[in-house]
Amino acid sequence: MRHAPATLRNREPILNVLTRVLPKDGVLLEIASGTGEHAAFIAPRLDEIIWQPTDRDGASLADIDGHTEFENCARIRPAIALDAAARDWPVERADAVLCCNMIHIAPWLVSVGLFEGAARVLPTGAPLILYGPYKRHGAHTAETNAKFEEWLRCQDRRFGVRCLDTQVAPLAERCGFSLDEIVKMPANNLTVVWRRN
Repeated sequence: MRHAPATLRNREPILNVLTRVLPKDGVLLEIASGTGEHAAFIAPRLDEIIWQPTDRDGASLADIDGHTEFENCARIRPAIALDAAARDWPVERADAVLCCNMIHIAPWLVSVGLFEGAARVLPTGAPLILYGPYKRHGAHTAETNAKFEEWLRCQDRRFGVRCLDTQVAPLAERCGFSLDEIVKMPANNLTVVWRRN
C-alpha cells in the first residue's frame, strides 16, 4: 500500500474540522481519496458517519481498500471509481462531500465537475469541505505555496494553486453553494466549508 506522508501532519486538524461541521450521521462521500489514509484514520473517530471513498485512478482503489482493511472499520465502504469531472457520478446521494488536495493537481474542469457533482448529490444545508493550498485575493499566502505552484505547473500547465476569492468562490456560488467557514491549517493550507443552498 502506498503512503502519503502529509496525512500524518494534516489528519488531526482535518478531523477537528469534520467533527464540528459534519451532520451527526449519514454518508460522507470522499472525492479523490488517494491512498485512503484519511478515511482509515478519520472514519473510526466519527461515530455515526458512513465513509464512501472514491478515486478516478484504479490503482488507488486497492490502496484505499488495503488501508481500510488494516484499520478494520466497518463504516468505510469499499472504494469505488469516480471521476469528479464526469457528468454522472456512481453515487446518487450523500450527506456531506469531502475533497482533500485535488483541485490544484487537476485541470480546472475537474473543479467545475466537483462542484456540479456535489450540487447534484447533496441536500440543502449539507457541507462540501475542501482542504488544500489556496491563493487569497490573487496572491499566495506563503512563499512555499508559490514554489509549490511553480513545481505543479512544470508537471502540467493546467495545474495550479487556485484563488479562493476569484476562482473557487464564483464557481461555488454559480453551483449553488455559500461559503460557511475558512479554517487555517498546517503548512499554509486551508479547510474551506461550503453549504448547499
